[in-house]
Amino acid sequence: MAVGFTGTGQVDSSTGAFEQLAYFALRSNPLYEMIADVRSTAQTHNGASVTFDIYDNMATATTALAQATDVAAIQLTDTVVTVALAEYGNAVTTTAKLRGTSFLNVDADAANIIGYNMVDSIDTIVAGIASGGTNEILPLGRAGTVNIIGADIITPKQTRTAAAKLRTASAPGFENGNYVGMIHPDVAFDLRSAADVTDVIAYQIRQDGAAVRNGSIGTWGGVEFIENPRAHIQAGAGAAGINVYDTVIAGRQALAKAFSRAPGFGEMPSIVYGPVTDNLRRFMTVGWYQLVGYGIFRQACIQRVESASSLA
Repeated sequence: MAVGFTGTGQVDSSTGAFEQLAYFALRSNPLYEMIADVRSTAQTHNGASVTFDIYDNMATATTALAQATDVAAIQLTDTVVTVALAEYGNAVTTTAKLRGTSFLNVDADAANIIGYNMVDSIDTIVAGIASGGTNEILPLGRAGTVNIIGADIITPKQTRTAAAKLRTASAPGFENGNYVGMIHPDVAFDLRSAADVTDVIAYQIRQDGAAVRNGSIGTWGGVEFIENPRAHIQAGAGAAGINVYDTVIAGRQALAKAFSRAPGFGEMPSIVYGPVTDNLRRFMTVGWYQLVGYGIFRQACIQRVESASSLA
């Protein structure tokens, strides 16, 4: 007698399986805050803003002194930079039914998502501040951002000009005296294609091929370039509504960070678990919060290279 076999999907007990590990959307590392190296460490009291004081240099004394004449005293001058504090935060609430019916640990996953939203949001805020400096380097022949066309991709000369202007202003560098360049991957593609830069990449391959294979531009012209998809884009700001990319090249003391030092606050944002206040204790909230402010500390320490991109 023939034996009958029951195949998959023919009885109610046969079901599709689910992976019990949750995956999250693609993420990028927070990088911009490294530029904000001036911090409010000795403020007088907690306030809605923090004012930083910068002494101005005296004019050089290059005239020889007269033997019988006293020097005239020069008055000291200073400049102030004020950074206002603002509240930032976000939250998500899970329900009892979701927790009771999901095969995933939704509370742990929500905390993970909130944690990334925290660093993603703060880094985006700092990116916008960093792109608000007054020193801009436009493509050759362009009088303003609105005149930039699609062919105006970044050039090695623009980045060399930015580094030269920073050195002229005596802007202090970061590691090994190099400046930091935050560059969008679309713009980095164009910079890598320039002949001057491909020569440097060829040299770097002979020194450290692994870094180049991983997509690093490395240090070029005194600038340590870091690719960051959060690099600021002026959407539709160019001619015919094209996007204009801001490549920020900065030294130390370019940006300042102010924050509250009151109990419960601090330099870093905090994860907050909301109280359970509903009658049946069904709703659980997790979020992040920070009272913080960012501002340009020294205009002379930051340059903005504006360009289009061939990938836009």
